[in-house]
Amino acid sequence: MSRDRCGWRVLLGALSLASTLFLAAPAQAAEPVDVELALAVDVSLSMSPMELEIQRRGYASALTDDSVLKAIAQGAYGKIAVTYFEWAGSSSHHVIVPWTVIAGREDAERIAARLSDSVPNSARRTSVSAALEFGADLFAESPFKGMKRVIDISGDGPNNQGGPVEAARDAVVKQGIVINGLPLMTSGGFNGGYDIRDLDKYYADCVIGGPGAFMIPVNDWSQFPAAVRRKLVLELAGPLSPVWKAVADGTAPVWRAQATKSDCLIGEKGWRDRDWMWDSPPR
Repeated sequence: MSRDRCGWRVLLGALSLASTLFLAAPAQAAEPVDVELALAVDVSLSMSPMELEIQRRGYASALTDDSVLKAIAQGAYGKIAVTYFEWAGSSSHHVIVPWTVIAGREDAERIAARLSDSVPNSARRTSVSAALEFGADLFAESPFKGMKRVIDISGDGPNNQGGPVEAARDAVVKQGIVINGLPLMTSGGFNGGYDIRDLDKYYADCVIGGPGAFMIPVNDWSQFPAAVRRKLVLELAGPLSPVWKAVADGTAPVWRAQATKSDCLIGEKGWRDRDWMWDSPPR
C-alpha cells in the first residue's frame, strides 16, 4: 500500500472518530431556575416620553424591591431568569435586557442599571399578538430551564396590527407558557382615539392565558410601581408564601372570561375605521 493511501486512511479514521465523539457528547444542560420571566413592555406612540420613563423606572424599582427579592429567594432554586423587551407594531421588538439570572440583590441591581442606561424609543401601532409571539420565541433561545415560564405583558390599548390576538395567545399557551397582563388604563398619552373603556376586560378575555393567569389594571400612573411589584410577587412566590399573602390579601387576582365576552378584534376595527380621526398620530 502506498504511503499516500495509508495517510488518507489514517486521516479518514481520525475524522470518523472525532465525528462520533462529537455526536455522542451530551448537550450542555440548561441552568435550572424557578421561573423564566419575559417582561414585554408597550412603547407605542400613544405614550409620552415621561410615561415610557415611568415604565422603565417602575420595573427597575420593582425588581430590586425587598418583597420581590424575598419571593425569588423562597423558590426551590432561589433564582429566576428575566428578559426585558419593548414592543409596539408587529415588527417593532427591542430586547433591552437579554436573559439574565437574578439570584440576589446584586443581580437585580445590574438589571435596574441596564434599564437606566438608555432612553426608551417609541414606535407606531400596537401588536399585542406579535409581542406574545416574540416573547415565546425568546424562551426557545433561553439558556435556562424554568419550572414555570411566564410572559408578563403591559399595554395601553388593544391589538391593531398583526394576527388576531386570541390565536396568538392560544398558540403561546399551548407551549406551556403563562401570559399575565398589566393593562394601562391611564389615557395620558398623545392620542386617545384608539383607547377602549374596558381594557382590563379585554386583557382578561383576549390576552392573558394559561394556568392561574391574571392581570392587574393600572388606572393612574401613580399606581404603576406598586402594581408591578405586586404582579412580580404573585408570579414568583407560591400561595403558601408569607410574601405572596402579604400582597394578595388572601386571593390572587385571577381573571376569567365574563358572561359577555369582549370583542377581541376591537382594535383592528378601530384602526380600519380611523378616517374620522385622521389628524391624530397613529400608535
